[in-house]
Amino acid sequence: MILPAALPPIGIDRLLAIMARLRDPATGCPWDIEQTFATIAPYTLEEAHEVADAIERQAWDELKGELGDLLFQTVYHAQMAAEAGHFSFVDVVTAISDKMVARHPHVFGDQSRDKTATQQTADWEALKAAERGSARTLDGIAAALPGLTRAVKLQNRAARVGFDWPSTGEVLDKLVEEAREVVEARDTLTHDALTEEIGDLLFVMANLSRHLKVDAEAALRGANAKFARRFARIEDWLAEQGKTPSDSDLAEMDALWNRAKAEEKAARG
Repeated sequence: MILPAALPPIGIDRLLAIMARLRDPATGCPWDIEQTFATIAPYTLEEAHEVADAIERQAWDELKGELGDLLFQTVYHAQMAAEAGHFSFVDVVTAISDKMVARHPHVFGDQSRDKTATQQTADWEALKAAERGSARTLDGIAAALPGLTRAVKLQNRAARVGFDWPSTGEVLDKLVEEAREVVEARDTLTHDALTEEIGDLLFVMANLSRHLKVDAEAALRGANAKFARRFARIEDWLAEQGKTPSDSDLAEMDALWNRAKAEEKAARG
């Protein structure tokens, strides 16, 4: 029996060697060998969301592990690309390094660093636009982004060429209009048409968040967390009575919801 070569002891070389070993057609892991870019992509998105979740919760001990999981996704895709002859992990590192140097002429070049963060952001976007060349305005915004995040990115890109409402007032008027259309049409539209109207309403909500400088995705994550937290309190109080939500009714649970709201408000002072 020929034993596999020893793994490097530390660093990125160790991780790259582990990935290559996992994908080895003769001695690797059967599951890893079968994977493709398409089958791994959902895991990549999941790991990115778990990084964001750890940051949101300020779970710094967890963040270390989540960042490692996300790094492993990059290594995984690079290994598959190398096997197919597309590019290597070194090519990935070189590409991002070159991009960062090119997009920071005020750090690595002779441009002045005496700029506001707003101006630096504008310069960054101008450099990205130059890299895109003659591409369409909205090209390059990943379709797989979370819906609210992609909506804001689309709107920001369009706003740079002047396609934007001048103030929040117009956005609020549009929000009222879209909400009214949903209410008026909910009993007459087909399901597909109603889905489109709800999409329009959500798109305007994303635009309102953008105008108010609120991170729409973070706001929704916060609302999700708040709902989960308050509903857990409802379950706790029902459990004290030997009940579950299925044993309760809407009136009782709504009263407990209001109790949870009051409890949180009192805790905040």
